[in-house]
Amino acid sequence: MGNVPSALKHCLSYQHLLKEQLWIGEAGPPPPPPPPPAALRQPGQELLARGFPEFVKIVEVGPRDGLQNEKTIVPTEVKIELIDRLSKTGLPVIEVTSFVSSKWVPQMADHTEVMRGIEQYPGVRYPVLTPNLHGFYSAIAAGATEVSVFGAASESFSKININCSIEESMERFEDVVKSARSMGIPVRGYVSCALGCPYEGNISPAKVAEVSKRLYSMGCYEISLGDTIGVGTPGSMRRMLESVMMEIPVSAIAVHCHDTYGQALANILTAMQV
Repeated sequence: MGNVPSALKHCLSYQHLLKEQLWIGEAGPPPPPPPPPAALRQPGQELLARGFPEFVKIVEVGPRDGLQNEKTIVPTEVKIELIDRLSKTGLPVIEVTSFVSSKWVPQMADHTEVMRGIEQYPGVRYPVLTPNLHGFYSAIAAGATEVSVFGAASESFSKININCSIEESMERFEDVVKSARSMGIPVRGYVSCALGCPYEGNISPAKVAEVSKRLYSMGCYEISLGDTIGVGTPGSMRRMLESVMMEIPVSAIAVHCHDTYGQALANILTAMQV
């Protein structure tokens, strides 16, 4: 979308983006033939005709990724109520909390109380973030039945965010995944800074693909690729995904887009098309 003023970018509705696809600047294959008249279309037929997936899974991470950045400590009972309300919306997956040291993330210090206090609805999964074996065992003791590990495609971000190199983080995650698999616990993997890093700037798609492959190979059933600082564009999203898809199945790929510069909707739409 170039240097479109932010006010205008936010005025573009989903239907405008869907219809015009203003963000696609590079050459590509010819457009598909026009859809049948509206009177002859079935619900959802137009989306499928444009190459969209028939189903999209939404993983709600607000109780963890959203609340962990709040400066004021959110009361435990408020977190539990938030998660219980989210459970009633029909979401299939809600990430509950993070079993990290309260020294590093004070907002998540009540992880055990939150995990034990929520009402777990049938058909809804409640994963938690576990950065190491200590966090993993604490999560299992609190009743967690699915966990996530959080890596990065940026060496600098990894050292600053989780206090270890990418290689060291992979060794930690291998221990977590091995223990989880022995218990029949599914593990989801995150790759942060997939489209840019606050310390290194641009991140090579090949590096994202390399880290994603490591996580998938060790046993993570799904890899969530995060635009941590929201600098991605549909073009960089497409290039990154194409690189990752050369290493792991497309069915194992998810995206996590921040709307820092008003690009999240366009980036998600591009990911759905890819």
